[in-house]
Amino acid sequence: MTGISRMNDADVRRFRDRLRDELAALETEDALGQDAQKVVTLDQQSVGRLSRMDALQSQAMAKATQARRATQRMRIAASFARMNDGEFGYCVECGDAIPVKRLELDPTIPTCISCASG
Repeated sequence: MTGISRMNDADVRRFRDRLRDELAALETEDALGQDAQKVVTLDQQSVGRLSRMDALQSQAMAKATQARRATQRMRIAASFARMNDGEFGYCVECGDAIPVKRLELDPTIPTCISCASG
């Protein structure tokens, strides 16, 4: 492919540092979101029906957010594995180089634009 700038070791280190920072932020968000995922009590003396429904909805949203964070953690782990194998920055489908600008948007992206488009 033409117009793709190749990554050097400094680029890979920069992406690795960025992914480490993102992983730390995910861990912080996990700690903050633990209370929202707790079991909702059904004590009708202290909480009304609408309040319980709201609490259940908040709990479901917190669990969905946790699932998204877990998915992102897996994507980061896969990116680290590609870095360790010397394959970071190359499409896992076709092997072509992924443009650095694409990786700057999301360093966990494993495919080039062509393969991502189908």
